[in-house]
Amino acid sequence: MKVSELARAAGVNPETVRFYTREGLLHPERNPDNGYHIYSSDDLQRMQFARKARQLGFALSEIQSILGEADHHTSPCPMVRDIFERRLQDVEARLAELEALRNRMRDAMAAWETMPDGTPDGHTICRLIEHWDDSEANTDKQGGHA
Repeated sequence: MKVSELARAAGVNPETVRFYTREGLLHPERNPDNGYHIYSSDDLQRMQFARKARQLGFALSEIQSILGEADHHTSPCPMVRDIFERRLQDVEARLAELEALRNRMRDAMAAWETMPDGTPDGHTICRLIEHWDDSEANTDKQGGHA
C-alpha cells in the first residue's frame, strides 16, 4: 500500500501516516524502483491501533511502549490498564478544576451585574476583577452562598 492508500484505509490523512512512520510506529518497506514506502497490512493494523489509542487519550510515547511490548510478544494489557487508570484520574481532576472554574465564573458574572464600571485611577485597574471575590465574600456572610 502507498501512503495515500494506507491513510484512506485507516481513516487518517497522509501526513499522519508520514508522521507515525518518522516516529517508528510503522515499518514500511522501500520500493527498490522509486524509493517510495510500501506499507503492509501490519502497518494498517498499527495505524488503526494508534488512531484508536489517541482517541482514548494515550500519548505517542505510550503508544510506542504498548506497540513495543506487543512486538516482543508480551501482553501490553497490564501496562494499558495502569496508564489508563492514571490518565482517567488526571482527567477527572481536570474536570473538577474546570467545574470549580465554571462556578467561580458564574459567581463573578452574578456579582458583576450589580457592580458599577470603573475607570482606572491609579488605585484600580478593573474593579470587576479586583473586587469580585469581595462581593462573593459579602454575599456569603449574608447567607447567600454556601
